[in-house]
Amino acid sequence: MKNNKTVGYKIQTIRENKNMSRKEVAEQAGLSEEQVTRIEEDIDLPALAPLLKIARAMGVRLGTFLDDQEELGPVICRNMQKDKSISFSTNTPNASRHMEYYSLSKSKSNRHMEPFFINIAPAPANEYEMSSHEGEEFIIVANGEIEINYGNETYVLKKGDSIYYDSIVPHHVHAYNNQTASILAVVYVPA
Repeated sequence: MKNNKTVGYKIQTIRENKNMSRKEVAEQAGLSEEQVTRIEEDIDLPALAPLLKIARAMGVRLGTFLDDQEELGPVICRNMQKDKSISFSTNTPNASRHMEYYSLSKSKSNRHMEPFFINIAPAPANEYEMSSHEGEEFIIVANGEIEINYGNETYVLKKGDSIYYDSIVPHHVHAYNNQTASILAVVYVPA
């Protein structure tokens, strides 16, 4: 039996509670049924964009897949209490899981933003796959340097620099100059 805290398990449970087939979710999300199956069976944890598409197809917010418990009041995440990370993959052959996401609000119910602290490891340039999804993103660099491909533009951000962009434009965030980096990212996806 699956650990009930996995993203795949949560997606499957929500899908079944909504009486949706994997095929229906795949069609509404614009993904293949095989992708949805691999995600539900915890074979793959997709990049953020497909996960957002699945959330949209099922009529839930992204955080529903990441929540551990529901807290109505403020949620405090103390430094060094970021106990569980989530690694998203592009599912491309031999792709590394170069980003470790730490949710900073997983117990806050009914939230409209998804704040993450993200550690970024260097990854080969051939693994950069642009993605897009509805909403907006805000990023501030905590350590190191990052490169952001945004549409046809490329931006390099250093510690303390920030960027705010519409995430419907194809984009990719990665470590710059083969060095590790850390960022605070806030993702907003309209309901």
